[in-house]
Amino acid sequence: MVTPHFDLLRAAHEEMLRQGFEPDFPPATEEQLAILKSQPTATVENGVQDLRHLLWSSIDNDSSRDLDQIEVAERVTGGIRVFIGIADVDSDLPLGSPIDQHAAAQTTSVYTAVRVFPMLPEVLSTNLTSLSENADRQAIVMDMVIAPDGSIGSSQIYRAIVRNKAQLTYSGIGPWLEERATPPLKVDGELESQLKLQDEAAGALREQRHRRGALNFDRDEKTRADDLIEDFMVAANEVMARTLKEHGVSSIRRVVKSPERWPRIVQLAAQYGESLPAEPDSGALNAFLNKRREADELHYADLSLAVVKLMGPGEYVLSKPNEDDAGHFALAAHDYTHSTAPNRRFADLVTQRLIKALLGQVAAPYSDGELEQIAQNCTVKEDAARKVERIMNKRVAAVGLHDRIGESFSAIVTGVTPKGVFVRILNPPVEGRLMRGEHGVDVGDKLQVTLLATDPERGYIDFGR
Repeated sequence: MVTPHFDLLRAAHEEMLRQGFEPDFPPATEEQLAILKSQPTATVENGVQDLRHLLWSSIDNDSSRDLDQIEVAERVTGGIRVFIGIADVDSDLPLGSPIDQHAAAQTTSVYTAVRVFPMLPEVLSTNLTSLSENADRQAIVMDMVIAPDGSIGSSQIYRAIVRNKAQLTYSGIGPWLEERATPPLKVDGELESQLKLQDEAAGALREQRHRRGALNFDRDEKTRADDLIEDFMVAANEVMARTLKEHGVSSIRRVVKSPERWPRIVQLAAQYGESLPAEPDSGALNAFLNKRREADELHYADLSLAVVKLMGPGEYVLSKPNEDDAGHFALAAHDYTHSTAPNRRFADLVTQRLIKALLGQVAAPYSDGELEQIAQNCTVKEDAARKVERIMNKRVAAVGLHDRIGESFSAIVTGVTPKGVFVRILNPPVEGRLMRGEHGVDVGDKLQVTLLATDPERGYIDFGR
């Protein structure tokens, strides 16, 4: 039975420990932070450009304070020059220091429904290493020219001092770019033109990516501002991966291999009268998804959720300069890494250290063996983080759904495993186990289910047919 006194915060902390995380920072953290806070603010030095005069801005969630990236653009011969500044977290986080060791072990921030467990202390991630408004900060800048056809004509990476002139939000900028609202108060004439230029560049990148076969699920409520940032971050990650490879630097790549259950995806397409190739083909899959979204936008979320589940998870791998890796199937990208969120992902921080070593013409800070171990740990911890987030979402849902036992819901099958069959109801969006009537169903099947029971302590939500 659900009790009104179930402690979700305690449960989240315990679940972190159960999944191999250490949710509390080590004892030496405060001493290291005290030293960092006493250091001078960012200054221009050899090899560092001063780009504080540019009209940088950031777009993030309403509550975000750990700002990893800022953007600015200008029209040039050959297209639109886009600058993407990434917070130089490494400058405030010495390799091998207590906080760095903690980050290396955790590898990621974990976002539960009741509490965030940050990879880095908030003094760093939301202050010293955040690209906060009107603060001078060190950054790694990806500087690229986007051609009218969306290709990246030229690119370079360098260190710089930057200043975020406007901290903006998806909720404020998205509706304005979509011409559904007036611009936010911060967006004056010059910044308005600047953001529209960024939107133009992002749109060209997006169209080019989709032409080469990148998948476009768009299951969540996204605005044009979300798309803008996503398009820029994908481009930045591709530029970073190619730059390291071209200079003979081993790195950590982010790969999504060909779908684990492609035959089932082919079967799903056949149910809609469509034919997909026998071998995985991202372009063909994307064309099918786009066609289904146009034909039945209301139920498209069901289909795209099933395809996501059948795709299988991404992973981190060691990439050596003379070896090919699997690439990123969903993005149709051969060269791809993670580099744009060093405040919350350790793989991004490692990539940052590799590019800084290259720029400084010094030896790489990690051996191939160390990179391989880091990649494996990042993959393991990413999976563990998903488990923490999933079980906590279920516990919160179990508390919230307790009074709806016996009600009927529309659902879609999201998993068929030796442990059981799992379904997701769409309103509210909650996943649980199908305890009755599970035989003969497969991922993607649509069902009508009844809520049988909830157990927040174990995170169980049971449905039946």
